[in-house]
Amino acid sequence: MKKVITYGTFDLLHWGHINLLSRSKELGDHLTVALSTDEFNSIKNKKAFHSYENRKLILESIRFVDNVIPESNWDQKIEDVLNYNIDVFVMGDDWKGKFNYLEDYCQVIYLPRTASISTTKIKKELGLLAISNV
Repeated sequence: MKKVITYGTFDLLHWGHINLLSRSKELGDHLTVALSTDEFNSIKNKKAFHSYENRKLILESIRFVDNVIPESNWDQKIEDVLNYNIDVFVMGDDWKGKFNYLEDYCQVIYLPRTASISTTKIKKELGLLAISNV
């Protein structure tokens, strides 16, 4: 069984997220999503609209996702790859090159982002960035 992992906040779920999850799942048989906790988002100066528990519930209902684990710090990726027997690490190409150090442990793939959509764009259009500074 080929195992794949990806990481993210997955707040205000949109078709770009679904594209990433679908394309990630196509690279293997089992997809684990490491979901940023609320506390980790705070460290990253990010505020999700939905709580970790609600974002986890949403991700678990998506057919491409087999497992959701918490992402609580930047340094857990090697441990996750080893603990979950991961073969392929996937991130959006806006992170290109940042996780190449994982190539000692698994294949690293950067997928192109879906054009014209992002959580930041949605928040701006809803006026949430100006109100809550997220």
